[in-house]
Formats: sequence, structure tokens, C-alpha cells
Amino acid sequence: LSLPKNEHGYDTLVTQLDELLNIIGENENHELIGLADTMSNLIQAYDEAHRKKTKNAGINALRYLMEEHNLHQSDLPQIASQGVMSEILNGKRDLNLRQIKLLAQYFYVNPSTFID
Repeated sequence: LSLPKNEHGYDTLVTQLDELLNIIGENENHELIGLADTMSNLIQAYDEAHRKKTKNAGINALRYLMEEHNLHQSDLPQIASQGVMSEILNGKRDLNLRQIKLLAQYFYVNPSTFID
């Protein structure tokens, strides 16, 4: 694995990460979780180098999607408790891979939507 060199490489890596997250499922102890973390870091590094994104873009996307779907923190217990969702939305806690995968499935978006 290496940092994508262009948009095609980036898109390929995002697709591969999405497929890997489907394989991992909700098992945070899966043997491939380290690979998923590495892929996420490469995607993030490419984004930081090639895209103008605001800080906390993933959290901003989550806020937007929650607002568009008229959801409150307590409406997503399958993602995290209300207290944890509050910490995430206030920037005190990062989303983990399981939460990113569940949010992507819930909102029908690519997991990279929630990766800063």
C-alpha cells in the first residue's frame, strides 16, 4: 500500500476500503482492522494534500446529514450512545471505524464521507 498518486488511485483505494469494511463488519478485533486503519490514513493523507477541506469535515458531514434527516443525537443508538454522539459532534471524540461504517450504511454514503 502507498499514498495514491492521482484521483484514479484515490478512488480505487476508497473502493477497496469500502469492500474491506464490509468484510470486517462490526468486529473491531478483526485481523484486518489494522489494514483498514492504514488505508484510512492513506486516504486522509491524500485528502489533506490534494483537497481543500475544512477541519472536521467528517463531523460537519454528519451534522449536515443528521439535520437533513431531522435526527437528534439520541436517534442513532446503533452508532453510539447519546453521550458519545455529543462528544463526537462537539469534536471531543473521533469517530471509530465501526461508527464510520455504520453511519455510511445508515445514510447510504461512502465511508470516506466521515473521514477527515
